[in-house]
This record gives sequence, structure tokens and C-alpha cells, in this order.
Amino acid sequence: MEREQLAQCPYDRSHLIRVSRLPYHLVKCQRNNPQVARTLATCPFNATHRVPRAELQSHVASCPNKFQLDLPDGTAQTEVPTTWQPPPCQEDWEA
Repeated sequence: MEREQLAQCPYDRSHLIRVSRLPYHLVKCQRNNPQVARTLATCPFNATHRVPRAELQSHVASCPNKFQLDLPDGTAQTEVPTTWQPPPCQEDWEA
């Protein structure tokens, strides 16, 4: 049986956690280490990526989980949109 890959906890470097359990561990460890949690930011592409706030911008630029958005006009967008606008409503409840 092949061993599952391990990941190091960003809140406590002595913790080695199976990748499949990492999201659950991060929630618990973040609650137990509030001082460290204040210094880390969460990657917008992968919630299990916790990096120092000062390094977030460089991490986002090189994140392996970063995806490329293909727009209808053939161009590509690599940044996450900052604001979302809902589409106009076509329903008329008065009719």
C-alpha cells in the first residue's frame, strides 16, 4: 500500500499531516494558535495554502493552483475579479 503524502502545518512546523486531512487540521490549529493565525493569509486559489501576509502577493503570482480564465472574446485573464456584479434580472413579478 502506498503511503499518502504528508504536508507540514503552517501554524506548527512540528505537525506533519496527511494531505487529505489538512483542511480539517488547519481549522483546528488556526483556533489553537491565534497569534500565528494573525500573521498568515489564505491563498485565493487554494484554501490550504497559508502564507505570511507579506508574501501573499508573490505566492498568488506563482501559485501552482492558479487557473486561467478564458473570456468569450478570446483573451485570457489570470487575475481574480475584484468585484462581482449580478446579471440584470429578467423577471417581472408584477406581470
